[in-house]
Amino acid sequence: MLERPSYDLTVLKVHFGGLSLKAYSKGEHVLRLEAIVHNSKELRCGRVLEKFPEITSRLSAMLDRFATALDCVDIGFIADDQILDQLPQSSQLGKSRVGGIDLNQPRMRNALRAVQALAIAPKGFTAAQFTGKVRSLTRLTEADYTTRQAVYDLRKLRAKALISKPGRSRRYVVPPAGAGTISALLTLRDQVIIPLLAGVRSPRLGHTPSLGTPIDRHYEKLRIDMKALFTELGIAAAA
Repeated sequence: MLERPSYDLTVLKVHFGGLSLKAYSKGEHVLRLEAIVHNSKELRCGRVLEKFPEITSRLSAMLDRFATALDCVDIGFIADDQILDQLPQSSQLGKSRVGGIDLNQPRMRNALRAVQALAIAPKGFTAAQFTGKVRSLTRLTEADYTTRQAVYDLRKLRAKALISKPGRSRRYVVPPAGAGTISALLTLRDQVIIPLLAGVRSPRLGHTPSLGTPIDRHYEKLRIDMKALFTELGIAAAA
């Protein structure tokens, strides 16, 4: 939920049953982050006074994951310069060999977007929740994207260390490095590669808006430079 109760103040709320996460921002400044427990049963660590340190510890962990997810959405990162070459290659997970991650496949991009959306879940997420998130993001039916396919996709993501499954838990969590890599990969494809390839197909410059944003100006400059680079390399952009 997104609220704007007063001028330039924005409140982002994310609810998970009896748990909530909130972020307050004004302009370009983050004022406060909160983790709220409406019903302590949701934490599954007891409700007596002696459990108060455990309750606050779990709320603090929720807040850390929330802040990490927001930071990765704002600035993604790829720690290894070879990851783009390694992603499509098969990997070993335990005693099994699983396929790689091909960003050209819509199914894998949908899986990454679902994991990105579930990264802030206070207790991690299950395979069923992951399956439901993919379907809700893509409007796929149960026949289009089955639980079996979802489990296999999760195994591929685990093999690449983009998500983890602590101990014998049935829940998955997204480590900070995995969250940053997923955010960077999706941003590179959707906000850099695709717009640039689409832009170089334009035979001439369009009208530059008088109130363009800094991002608009960067896109225009890159588009012009890419056309010149394609010409030098002998690559013809299809009309």
